[in-house]
This record gives sequence, C-alpha cells and structure tokens, in this order.
Amino acid sequence: MYQRTKYDLKQELNLIKEAGLFKDERVILSDQKACIEVTYPPGSQAKKVLNFCSNNYLGLANHPKIIDAAIDTLKTHGFGLSSVRFICGTQDIHKKLEQVIADFYETDNTILYTSCFDANGGLFESILGQDDVIITDLLNHASIIDGIRLCKARRLIYDHSDMKSLEQKLQLAREGADIWDSTGLEHRPNPAKNIMIATDGVFSMDGDIAKLREIVDLAYKYDAMVMVDDSHATGFLGKHGRGALEYCGVLGEVDVITSTLGKAMGGASGGFTTGRREIIQLLRQRSRPYLFSNTVAPAIVGASLTVFEILKESDALREKLELNTKYFREKMKALGFDLIDSVHPIVPVLFRKFDNDAHLATTMSKELYNEGIYVIGFSYPVVPKGQARIRVQISAAHEKDHLDKCIEAFESVGKRLKVI
Repeated sequence: MYQRTKYDLKQELNLIKEAGLFKDERVILSDQKACIEVTYPPGSQAKKVLNFCSNNYLGLANHPKIIDAAIDTLKTHGFGLSSVRFICGTQDIHKKLEQVIADFYETDNTILYTSCFDANGGLFESILGQDDVIITDLLNHASIIDGIRLCKARRLIYDHSDMKSLEQKLQLAREGADIWDSTGLEHRPNPAKNIMIATDGVFSMDGDIAKLREIVDLAYKYDAMVMVDDSHATGFLGKHGRGALEYCGVLGEVDVITSTLGKAMGGASGGFTTGRREIIQLLRQRSRPYLFSNTVAPAIVGASLTVFEILKESDALREKLELNTKYFREKMKALGFDLIDSVHPIVPVLFRKFDNDAHLATTMSKELYNEGIYVIGFSYPVVPKGQARIRVQISAAHEKDHLDKCIEAFESVGKRLKVI
C-alpha cells in the first residue's frame, strides 16, 4: 500500500536533487568550536576545517564552566523529568532560570520551552482570536509563520523592514477595511479588537536588525502589541548583550519576546517566551507545546544558568565578537565582495550580480570546504530568487588567524570563479 506514495516521494526527491537543493549532512567528529573535524561527503576521510557556519556566536558551546554545570546538575536534578511542566515536570531550577531571563530582559515573567520554534508555535493561538489581527514582516522566520498559521487571527504581511508598509497595514487593521483583497465596501467594516506586530529581532539570512524603535513607536500610535523573536541576538547584541531590544533602545517597551538557549547561550537547546505577566500566565494555561511536551532537561537548565552568570561577570566575549565581526566585514568589503551592511556577525556574501547566482553559491562553498573553510551556500527557495549567498557566521571562538585564513580563502576562490 506504500508503493504509490513511495514513487511520488522518490520523484520529489529527484527534483530536489536536480535543482541542487538536496541537503547533505556534514558529520562532525568533534565538539562544536572554531576548528572542527568533519566527514563530507559521507564515508570520506575526516577533514579539519574552520567552522564559519555555526550559531555559536559567543563560543560557549564547549566552555568548561558550562560543561561542569551540566554535569553537576545531572547529579543533583537527574537526567530528565519524564513529564510536562504542569504535571510533575517543574523543578526549582526551572523557576530560577525563568526569573533570571525576566530580569535579563526587564520583563514581568518568563515561560520555558524546549525550543524557540515551540515558543513561537504556541504563542499566537493562545492569546489571539478571530477578531484580532497579526501584522508580520515578510522575511520572518518559519517558526513565526507556522505559529501564525495555527492562529485564527487575521494576518497582514508588511514589506521587509518597510515602516510605510507597516503603517498602511496598521491603518487597515484599525479602520476595519476588508483585508482580504477587496475594497471593503461590500462588507461591514470589522476593526481589529487586538493587533500584534510580529518581527524577528535579527533576520537570520540577511543579518539585518529590525527597526524596533520605529516599530514600537508605530505600535504606540495604533495601540498595537509588539512581539520580537530575538534568537539571533540574545546574549551578544547591545551594550550588555540584551539583544536587539537593547541595541535599538526599546527594553521594557516590547510586549512579548521569544528567543533560544540554543545559539549564543551555550548552543544546546531550549527556548523561552518572556513579557507581560498576563500573557505568560495565559501561555501556561493554553500553550500546546508547553502543555504537551516534556520540560527542558535539567542539565540544559543548569548550564543555561551558568551562561547568564558568565555574561554578567564580563563583556569580554561580546566585545571580542564585535571586533571579529568588524574586522571580517571590513576586509571582505575591501576585497570587493557584495555584503549586506550590518554590524551583526551573520555576514551574507551575495551573488545577486550574477545570472548563475545559485550555481556560484554552491560551487564556491564546495571549493572553500576544500580550502579548509566550512560554509554553506543558500539559494531559492531558502532565499528569494536571484539572492543566492554564502552565509558566513563569526564567533568569539575565532582568533585573528582564523579570520585571516577565511578571508584569504574567499579571495583565492573568489578570483578563481571571477566573483571579484
């Protein structure tokens, strides 16, 4: 009975391969750090490469203090809780971490999830209904898109980081004009009861930072809430690492923040939603990923508490990351590579000036791997057509000689392929 489906799936897989979009997994034989040991393609000889495609922004994934904290917590609180939070899956350390996160972001309360994807998936349907409107950035992460799809609230999409487009959508929602592509004259106006603006704090493919100050100001004007996914900023962006909100000067003014413990904050797993007290309380009552998934493992909670202690003790890692990012961006731009301007350690190297942009991104990433630089090429449908790129990610774990070797490899391969 599987034969018909098997044939269809094989055809689909062949189409993915023919389009050059099949995703092979590179198997890492070491811990996550600046220099890793990888086997690729599968079955090949292991190769040492410099890792420039990890979200390990602060280099904490193998930090001795964090590993020790995880081990100590295993001994005191066990391997897992075998249950969801509201039954018998909440420990003292879970409550402590939630309070630490709330203090960090200057919010009322926090709720933990097993990932930020789950946090976004369980947010919108829990607090918004069919009389409400969600206004979302065109380039928001898939987890925000999926979370909104689960919600009965009406959806409006504004052009990426375009404040004029956002205000137009806010006006539509407030005036009650028909938002389903008609004039609105055929139906009675239906003004939104509640409006939420949803945006990434930092957009993962471009590395650009949302215009949160302008977004919050528009939210005040139209009496809307603001939700920010701060996954690619928590721990390192802003003066004290409090993410895009601190960088943009809106701490204390955003209603809902979701983020992850699985990137800069140790790189394991776990996520959270933090914000207004009533919102968090309602999530504990209704959010399905929270109610029906096991709680975050104790070892991850204990290790995450140590991560926040490390951040509190010193800004050294954040400052090193900032310097590394600035150095790499300046050198690559001087060589003539096409970059998206930003201060973020996500550094997309684009091939939008070339007709064969997708082919170039794939070919160049493979040749860079042969040169000992581990990066990944992205093309449609992961990014828009004509916007293929290699996304380079800088870490505090990188030393200057690592950065120089990467820059030299890009120069050599770039000239060989006539990209620069």
